Amino acid sequence: MTTTLLPPVIQGMQSLAPNVTMSGVAMDEEVEDLVAFLLEHATHPGILAQHLARALAVASMGPNHLWEDLGLGGREQLNALMQEHFSSLKARNSQNMRWKKFFYRALCERAEVLICKSPHCESCEDKPICFEP
Repeated sequence: MTTTLLPPVIQGMQSLAPNVTMSGVAMDEEVEDLVAFLLEHATHPGILAQHLARALAVASMGPNHLWEDLGLGGREQLNALMQEHFSSLKARNSQNMRWKKFFYRALCERAEVLICKSPHCESCEDKPICFEP
């Protein structure tokens, strides 16, 4: 699976890279924080995990769905990539939260920053925005 997903991911990352570098220090810090978070959860630590973590982090700064900014064919391919390479995060995302929201919610929780309107997703009015049906 990795070999079929890697070319679109690399292509997606290359198309986003200029946008990330032009946006300044804050964006660079966000990318690095997200890379570090992803690497903490890498199923198979190593060079491939490092490249995938960077691709996911850079694409997370993009304007579209994460799977689109990665150049993938759909969310199911992103879920498969996450299952294979970041399986602990895939397991934590058991309610199918959109990945960008999931990443940032996890980072904010870790920093003890409240970003949600409700302490529980079930009672939040934004649940349809955050989760895939």
